[in-house]
Amino acid sequence: MTTLHDPNWRGFASDNYAGVHPEVLAAIAAANGGHQVSYGEDVYTARLGEVIRAQFGEQAEVFPVFNGTGANVVALTSLLPRWGAVVATSSAHIHSDEGGAPEKVTGLKLFVVPTPDGKLTPELIATEAWGWGDEHRAQPLAVSITQTTELGTLYTPAEVRAIADWAHDHGMALHMDGARLWNAAAALGVPFREFTVDAGVDILSLGGTKNGLLGAEAVVVLDPARVDGIVYLRKTTMQLASKMRFASAQLLALFEGGLGIASATHANAMAARLRGALEELALPGLAFSQPTQANAVFAVLANDAADRIRETVRFYDWDRAAGQVRWMTAFDTTEADVDAFVETIRAELS
Repeated sequence: MTTLHDPNWRGFASDNYAGVHPEVLAAIAAANGGHQVSYGEDVYTARLGEVIRAQFGEQAEVFPVFNGTGANVVALTSLLPRWGAVVATSSAHIHSDEGGAPEKVTGLKLFVVPTPDGKLTPELIATEAWGWGDEHRAQPLAVSITQTTELGTLYTPAEVRAIADWAHDHGMALHMDGARLWNAAAALGVPFREFTVDAGVDILSLGGTKNGLLGAEAVVVLDPARVDGIVYLRKTTMQLASKMRFASAQLLALFEGGLGIASATHANAMAARLRGALEELALPGLAFSQPTQANAVFAVLANDAADRIRETVRFYDWDRAAGQVRWMTAFDTTEADVDAFVETIRAELS
């Protein structure tokens, strides 16, 4: 087959734009050939279970799925009864970027809280977590946080623990949307379990696509007592892969040999390089709206300037009314990519 795109073209719109990491492609090829039992009864999925238990504790259970929306829907549905509600931020992916899937597919209700940095606190959760026993209000029975957040910020293990303790004290479960969990682990410099199971998270959506996988994510149950029927829910929400060995092999590739952390560390470093270079230039008309803690840079500049820069390098508006844009780096972003982008921005704003 003829390649239809320029393999040397890269932008700063999304880490989803990046291709599949070569080592992941090699893992898929290694899992190919011959027959393996379908629907997760294969040796790669069994091995993935072992790795997940080593990373998150012996109680952990893993359920590979196709995509992040599916992971979030399966995870939240398994936590809640039909009358349940989830407290999340107004910028949460489950609220603003999944086409209403969590509510439409599961029937749950989302209570959202505006936050300046994409992070919840017990005090913010309390503004929507109320009305237990009131039949006129959906019952707030879970909290969902994103790590790293949609605004590129990080929860520390202590911040996650504070949320988990508050939620558990009020009879609520804690879900973590870990679409960029690898970037969080790389930035925090601690093992996964320190800011997940050890911090009180009950169920985790484990991302992979944004870190070099080909459509492979997973739900990781950290407290089996909190969930119900997840093995059936994965099937009824159309997230059960028949040839699961290929999804599991990709996830294994991130864990084994340190590929996942290395890729995320590189992406984070490229975002830091971009932010640092632009701050050093101190360009007129350019400001930053969030700290750069992982692989996202949130900047503010005039819309017309952003549009002209975008003619050369693709990226997205985050809040056009405020002039806010988002620049994302990925595992395959190079120093040369960053330096060229900085020069394009400098030429426009100078």
